[in-house]
Parts: sequence; C-alpha cells; structure tokens
Amino acid sequence: MLMKVEKLKEGGYLFPFEKLQVWQLAKELSIAIYNISKKFPANEQYGLTSQINRAAISVASNLAEGSSRTSQKDYAYFSQLAYSSLMEVTCQLSIAQGLGFVDKEEYAEIRQHIEGLSRKINALHRSQKERATGDKG
Repeated sequence: MLMKVEKLKEGGYLFPFEKLQVWQLAKELSIAIYNISKKFPANEQYGLTSQINRAAISVASNLAEGSSRTSQKDYAYFSQLAYSSLMEVTCQLSIAQGLGFVDKEEYAEIRQHIEGLSRKINALHRSQKERATGDKG
C-alpha cells in the first residue's frame, strides 16, 4: 500500500513523516549535532564525530522508515530503534562534553532538546504498541 503524499506550495511533495512533530525535532537534533561535531578535533573524524553523526541521523531515519510501515507493530519497532539511537547520541554527547569538545552551555541546550524528544518518542512508541496489541498497560 502506498502512502499518501501531499503537494507542497513550492512544487515539491510532503511525505507523511515530514508532518510529524517528533520527526521535525529529530531532524533539528541531527542538524545541531552535525554543527557541534564540526568543532571536534580532526583526529576524531573517524571516531566520535562519525559515531555521533550516524546515531543522530538514525533517530530521524528510523522515525521516517517506521511511518512507512503498514502495521503498528512494525511502526512501534522503528520508534524503539529511534529511541535507542537517541540514547546513543546522548551517551556520545556526554563523552564529547567530558573530553572538552562541547562546552557546558551547548551541552545543556542540546540535552534539553534530547529530553523533550525522548518524551515524544516514548509517547509515540506507547501509542503504537497499544494500537498494535490493544493493551493499554
């Protein structure tokens, strides 16, 4: 079954995942992480920089992929993957801050964004799981 795609005013198309606030927040996180990791030392290019960028992209990507699934069980699975990737970003960001790659203010700001996003992903996951199983507990 193909997903409905809305036409954008600029002539492009808007896919269903692009309308999700949780995906929009995940996209903002990816951009913020890329901007932060640009300042990491060059010798971290294939280490922490690559890891944190891939994990940040994975949050938004899993939300997008899950939204294309036809079963709530599959959708819930991908939202769980998104949450797991978000925890990976949180861990790596904490390590980067501990190494002095991220200043305290920048860390606090992005951490606040992560906490809000994690609540939204968890709420989405719970909702999907309830719809998939019919269980509200």
